[in-house]
Amino acid sequence: MSVLPQQSPVKQSDVAAEVAAPHEQAEQHRYQYLVFIGRFQPFHSGHKAVIDEALKRADNVIMLIGSANLPRSLRNPFTVDERTQMIQGAYLEQEAARIHCVGLDDALYNDTRWLQYVQAAVRQVTGVLKPKRSRSDIALIGHSKDSSSYYLSLFPNWQSVSVPNYQGLSATPIREGYLMGATPTKERTPLSTRDVLERFKQTEDYQKLHEEAWFVDNYKKQWQDTPYPPTFMTADAVVVQSGHILLVERRSMPGRGLWALPGGFVDQKETLFDACIRELREETRLKVPEPVLRGCRHSQHTFDDPYRSARGRTITQAFYFQLKNDAKGLPKVKGGDDAAQAFWLPLAELDAAKMFEDHYAIITKMVGL
Repeated sequence: MSVLPQQSPVKQSDVAAEVAAPHEQAEQHRYQYLVFIGRFQPFHSGHKAVIDEALKRADNVIMLIGSANLPRSLRNPFTVDERTQMIQGAYLEQEAARIHCVGLDDALYNDTRWLQYVQAAVRQVTGVLKPKRSRSDIALIGHSKDSSSYYLSLFPNWQSVSVPNYQGLSATPIREGYLMGATPTKERTPLSTRDVLERFKQTEDYQKLHEEAWFVDNYKKQWQDTPYPPTFMTADAVVVQSGHILLVERRSMPGRGLWALPGGFVDQKETLFDACIRELREETRLKVPEPVLRGCRHSQHTFDDPYRSARGRTITQAFYFQLKNDAKGLPKVKGGDDAAQAFWLPLAELDAAKMFEDHYAIITKMVGL
C-alpha cells in the first residue's frame, strides 16, 4: 500500500498500515478516538475485525483511507468513496455513524509530509490536535506486524492497540484474484464489499484493469522459471524549464493514457545517465542539443519503493535537468517510441490522479514541491 512513507518495507504492504505492534501496551480502557490506517484495497473481514474491536474500545473510529487521489491501478483500483461504502456499509446505521472515513494522500519518499497528512486528517475529525492532548484521547489500532518500531516512532504521542491477525487475511490475493475475474468469497469479505465489487465489475474502468491484470500476469510469466525474481533498472528524466515540466502520455500498458516522466529500461551496455538521455530523446524528440542536456544535469536520486511498479521489482534512477529560461519559449517536443505524445505542463497543474506509478512523488521530491 502506498499509504505510508517508503523507508520501512513493512509500511508498503497491504496490511502494513493495519497498524503496528504495541509501542506502549495500551490499557483496557475506552478511548475517545482510535485511528486505523490502511489502503483497504479492498476492505476485507480482517479489516472488519479490527474495526469491531475498535468500536468496543472507543467512542469513535477514524479510518484513514490511504492512496487517495490516485488514478485507478492494479494496486489501487478503488476510490476513497468506494472504499468508504465498503467500510460503512458493513455496519448498522448507529455503528456506522461512529466510523469516520477520511482520504489520506500518499507521500512516498517524504515521511514529514506524510505525517502532516495524517495529522491533518485526524484533526479533520477531532477538530483540534492539542500539543499536550492526553494520550488516552487518541490511539492507533491495528494488526501487529514485525519490523513496526520505525512506524510507531513516527507517533510518539499516541499509544497503540494491537489486535490479532484475523485468519491470515491479506487484501493482495483478494484484489489480484478479483481483477483477474474471480469473485471474492463471503468468508473473506463483507457483503458491503462484495456489493461494491460486483457493481464495479460492470464498468469500463474494471474492464481496463482486467485487461491490464492479464497483461501483467503474462509479462511476469516470462520470468517464472528464473532462480530468483528479477530486479529491473530504469532511468527517468525530470526536465524543467520556466516553471514547466516535460511529460509524456503512455501509449501502452500498464498505465496506458496516464502522464509519465520520459524514461525506460537501461540497456546492458550503457550507463544510467546515458540511458536517461537516450530515453528522453526517443520519447520526446526534445529540441535541445545533447551536450546542452548533459550540461544541465542538476541532481539525481534513486527511487526504490518495492511496490512502485506492477510489473515487478523495479528501481529507477531519476535525473533532474534544469534548462535555462529562454525568451524564445519552451523547446519543441513530439511524442515518439512508447509515448503517445510529449508535452510541457505548468508545475502548478501537476495532478497525482493523472500520473503513472510513483512519478508524481518523484517530481515533488526532485523539484522540491
